[in-house]
Amino acid sequence: MLCLTLKHKNIVLAKVNLIENGPLVVVVEMTITHEDRTTDVKDTRASFCRCGKSENMPFCNGAHKGEL
Repeated sequence: MLCLTLKHKNIVLAKVNLIENGPLVVVVEMTITHEDRTTDVKDTRASFCRCGKSENMPFCNGAHKGEL
């Protein structure tokens, strides 16, 4: 697996993981600040198909594993 971390001023903007024989996974961390100044940190991720077999392009649906 290859992992690339994108940073700006020591803040992680996104992580990109290239999984061997699998998808390209992008993970982004978001900090949400509420009116009362409390914060929540949420991760969001997307897995992108690299094999061309997904029926949900451009997203991976696991078809590369032969399960679908």
